[in-house]
Amino acid sequence: MKKYVCEVCGYVYDPSVGDSDNGVAPGTAFEDLPDDWVCPLCGVGKDEFVPEE
Repeated sequence: MKKYVCEVCGYVYDPSVGDSDNGVAPGTAFEDLPDDWVCPLCGVGKDEFVPEE
C-alpha cells in the first residue's frame, strides 16, 4: 500500500501504521479512509494529499 504526503505540512500517512489518534486501524489504505478524515497535523482534507514518490 502506498504512503501519501500532505502537501501543506508534510505529514505522511502510512497505511501500515494507520492513524490511531483518529480511529484508523493499521492496514487501512488511504483510499479507504473516511471522506471526512483530515490531516492529524494541520487539518486539511484528503484532497491535499499526494502519493509519496
